[in-house]
Amino acid sequence: MEMSANSKNLTITSSDLTRRELLAVTAVTGGALIGVQLMPGVIPPAAAQSTGPAPAPLNVMLRVNGTEHRLTLDARTTLLDALREHLHLTGSKKGCGLGQCGACTVLMDGKRVKSCLSLAALVEGREITTIEGLAQGDQLHPLQSAFIERDAFQCGYCTSGQIMAGVACIAEGHAGSPQDIRDWMSGNLCRCGAYDHIVAAIQDAARATGSVRGG
Repeated sequence: MEMSANSKNLTITSSDLTRRELLAVTAVTGGALIGVQLMPGVIPPAAAQSTGPAPAPLNVMLRVNGTEHRLTLDARTTLLDALREHLHLTGSKKGCGLGQCGACTVLMDGKRVKSCLSLAALVEGREITTIEGLAQGDQLHPLQSAFIERDAFQCGYCTSGQIMAGVACIAEGHAGSPQDIRDWMSGNLCRCGAYDHIVAAIQDAARATGSVRGG
């Protein structure tokens, strides 16, 4: 093993280190170098990055809240990023990015979807509704009003996704009982724990719209 006093110039010529040598190298490098040098098959982050060309941008037409938008997007752009970064509709929130928390829920042709899991290029021409498209002018959607009346949010981060999923839950006929609502809203998480208030708000909105059905 050859080891310079300057950590920037440190080199290791043998992987057969004694414990004393290992401790010495770790002390010099803070442990950052050793893991890479001693693990066979580990590729440094810089080398692991793809060197291939980026995919060609796509021309995409998104119909959002009744308006058509023509965008030029990277083929890998999610619907959530298209909404937030390109259309500046930031009501849909970025949460887990894995489709588990529901903060990014929107409606697609009336059905709830996790927009972080949908590629924008694959939903071209579909009818997308976000939280910004629920109200009619100054008149809130019944579920938006119910959320306010029932104090169904605290930090508010999950609220837009909860409301969009709640609108779909009512339309699907799954607001017949508190347990039905809990079951069909289980894909939307509230880290503040406002579930009882959310359930009550959905019940109120279902009654207000005459959409209470079993199921």
